[in-house]
Amino acid sequence: MDVTASQHESDEIAAIRQTVRALCEKFPGEYWRALDRERAYPTEFVEALTGAGFLAALIPEQYGGSGLSMGAAIAMMEEIQANGCNGAACHAQMYVMGTLLRHGSPEQKQKFLPSIARGELRLQAFGVTEPTSGTDTLNLRTTAVRDNDHYVVNGQKIWTSRVEHSDLMLLLARTTPREQAQKRTEGLSVFLVDMREARGKGLTIQPIRTMMNHATAEVFFDDLRVPAENLIGREGQGFRYILSGMNAERILIAAECIGDAKWFIGRASGYARERNVFGRPIGQNQGVQFPIARAYAQMRGAELMVHEAAGLYEAGRDCGAEANMAKLLAADASWAAADMCVQTHGGFGFAEEFDIERKFRETRLYQVAPISTNLILSYLAEHVLGLPRSY
Repeated sequence: MDVTASQHESDEIAAIRQTVRALCEKFPGEYWRALDRERAYPTEFVEALTGAGFLAALIPEQYGGSGLSMGAAIAMMEEIQANGCNGAACHAQMYVMGTLLRHGSPEQKQKFLPSIARGELRLQAFGVTEPTSGTDTLNLRTTAVRDNDHYVVNGQKIWTSRVEHSDLMLLLARTTPREQAQKRTEGLSVFLVDMREARGKGLTIQPIRTMMNHATAEVFFDDLRVPAENLIGREGQGFRYILSGMNAERILIAAECIGDAKWFIGRASGYARERNVFGRPIGQNQGVQFPIARAYAQMRGAELMVHEAAGLYEAGRDCGAEANMAKLLAADASWAAADMCVQTHGGFGFAEEFDIERKFRETRLYQVAPISTNLILSYLAEHVLGLPRSY
């Protein structure tokens, strides 16, 4: 059975999958292995996705985008991963622009969205996490102080991925001291930072070398002046604005994890059928086939939750719990499938040429980011099950 096949999909989504699959065939394992060795950015791959209109999938047609559904977007990201590629190089552009689209002014949308849709601008950087606060977003310390027609930004962000390969950054900063904010969730604001102008004028980027090739960095702000017209929405309401974007992020990354799981399961199944030891295929042994079958069942269960969350998101309904559960279950499924795939291949699972060890490292990230599994469990315990807040 082809584990990449999906049932009950529309002809449109099936066509999208086929197109993405054909595009990914041009970027085989050799391409990704070479980039991985050098920790280089997959510029050609991102340009191909941009040229095909995939990175403008969620931008409405009135701004030059494809105006596709979240269902179509998750199909794209899943297929990218299921075909051995890595959508983390550019997936932020699909969800970060949601904050601009939902809360930006008409002038801001017209200024930026058409250029993003045409591929002339990249909005792939999301400046939220800080060294001292981590995922405690409401405790961030980067400040933006109003100075006439500008805001002056000071502070730092960490794990700001793709920032070196993006023109624009969506930045969350504190505009009201925490002790002066009327509510815990107020006092933070969102800005669109044009990094083409900011580099060397108060913006410094320091790359971080990580276990996987993720193009992430630490960003320092030293009296960076951001035009007041780049404030998105109302001052002090930024945390509320980014929440819907976080739900989209979790759904899309969950879809990527499903794609990873399908890739691992496909590789393990193929190898188990072909590899002969002691005169028989290793896949004939229940000790080999049962873990593969369990990984498949786990993946399919997580896949259903991803589609549930995407459907709620498309309908404009609250999907916080579903988006979090989708990310939790899909990340668990991909990690279980990765471990199973290495075990099925034995020593060959560690060989670079099989691509398994690369994908193994890449999918491990999603146990931690964009939100750790423990924080998801805390969210579900408090907001779904009504248990006392644990932090």
